[in-house]
Amino acid sequence: MAMLFFNHNRDESRRWSEKMKKIAAFLLLFITLPVLAQQTQVDNMRLWAAPDHTRLVLDTSAQVEHTLFSLENPSRLVIDLKNAKLKGVLPDTGKDPVIGKLRSAARNKKDLRVVLDLKTKVKPKSFVLKPNRQYGHRLVVDLFPTADKGKKAAKKVVKSVNDNGPRDVVIAIDAGHGGEDPGAKGRRGSYEKNVVLAIARKLSRLVEKERGMKPVMIRKGDYYLGLRKRMKLARESRADLFISIHADAFRDSRVRGSSVYTLSRRGASSEAARWLAKRENSADLVGGVTLEDKDEVLASVLLDLSQTATQQASHQAAQAVFSQLKRQGKTHKNTVQKAGFMVLKSPDVPSMLVETAFISNPSEERKLNDPAHQQRLVNAIMKGIRSYFRQSPPPGTLLAQAAPKKHTIERGDTLSGIAEQYQISLSQLRSANGLSGDRIRIGQVLSIPGT
Repeated sequence: MAMLFFNHNRDESRRWSEKMKKIAAFLLLFITLPVLAQQTQVDNMRLWAAPDHTRLVLDTSAQVEHTLFSLENPSRLVIDLKNAKLKGVLPDTGKDPVIGKLRSAARNKKDLRVVLDLKTKVKPKSFVLKPNRQYGHRLVVDLFPTADKGKKAAKKVVKSVNDNGPRDVVIAIDAGHGGEDPGAKGRRGSYEKNVVLAIARKLSRLVEKERGMKPVMIRKGDYYLGLRKRMKLARESRADLFISIHADAFRDSRVRGSSVYTLSRRGASSEAARWLAKRENSADLVGGVTLEDKDEVLASVLLDLSQTATQQASHQAAQAVFSQLKRQGKTHKNTVQKAGFMVLKSPDVPSMLVETAFISNPSEERKLNDPAHQQRLVNAIMKGIRSYFRQSPPPGTLLAQAAPKKHTIERGDTLSGIAEQYQISLSQLRSANGLSGDRIRIGQVLSIPGT
C-alpha cells in the first residue's frame, strides 16, 4: 500500500512539472513575440564612388530581405526592404556620377522603400554581408553604368594602335583597402586606407618626374576595389611593375618596422591551377601569349615559364626596394618575405607588397601621418625602383635604350674594333670599364656606354 501511494505521488509530481514547463514555454513565447516581430533598423547609409561604379551600403540591425527593380522615364532603381524602417539619415549624393537623389518612404506600414534617382542606366548587383570586427549586418548595392561602352572601347583601341617607338616603363601603384574596407586602424584613429593612399600619391608624383617612367594609380580615391580587379587594372595598363602599399597591424603594439613581400610558391601554384582551369573560356594573356588554344601540357609549360620569370623579377625588384627601406629605418624582418597575397598573383607582372610600417604601433602610426616621413618612405621606394630598372630595363623602353649595352669578348676582338662597332671613342670604352690600356681577354664582359 505504501508503494502504491509513493508511485501515485511521483506521477502527480511529474504531471505538475510538465504542466509548469508548458506554462513557462507559453510565457516565453508571449514575451518574445514583440521581439520577433520587431522591424529591422537601417541605421546608416554610405556612398562610395569608384571610377567604374557606385556602391551604396546600408547598415542594418539584422540581416534583411530585399528586392531590386528598375523603373524608366526617368531612370530609377527601387530597393524594397522587408519589415524594415529607416533610423539614420539619407546620405548626400553630392557629385556622384550615377545617383542624382536618394528618397525613402514606409511601405505597407511595415516595409521600407528606398528610391535612387539615376543619372544613367545601370546594372545593379546586391548582396548582404555578415558582421565583422568593424561593421554589423550590411546590405551592399553596386551600380555599374551601362552607357557609352562603345566609346570607352574605341579609346582603348586607338591608344594601343598609336603606341609606337620606345615606351615608358609603367609602374602600377596600388593603395591597399579603400571605401567600405578601411584596413587596419591605429590607436589614434588613423585608418590604413587613408595613410597608404597619401603615400601612393606621393610615390606617383615621384615616378611621374622620373625620365622613362610612367605611374598608374590603381586606386585613385576612397572607394573599394576587389583584389582581382586590382590585378586586372595593372595588367590592362601593361604594367612592368606592380607595387601594393599597406600599413601592417598586430595585436602587440610594440611590433614595428617595414616589410616587403613577394608571392609564395604555394600562392603561384594555386593561381596556375585557376588559369589553366579557365583558359578555354578566357582571352587572358600570359606574357603576350593566349592559353585558350593550347593543349593542357603546352599551356601548363607556358604558364610555368611565365610565372618563373615573373617571380624572379619580382624578387629582384623587391630586394632593391627592401635594401633602400633598410637604410631609411627599422625593418620588421631581415629579408624579403613570401606570402600568398592575392594582389601578387598576376602571372606576367612582377609584383610586390610593401608594408610601410605597423599602424598598430603608436609611434609608427604618428610617423605614417607625417608628410615628411611619408616622403622619406617614397624616396626610399623610388630609389629601389630606379635601381632595379637600371639593372633590368624592359626591352623596347626608353630605359633599355639608355642603358649600357654588354659585349662579351670573343676570339679576334680588339678594343679599337669594339669601339668602332658601337660607334664610340676608345677613351669612352676604356673609361666605362676601368681599363688603362687595350688588353682584353676572351670571355670578358665589357659595358658599352650610350652615345
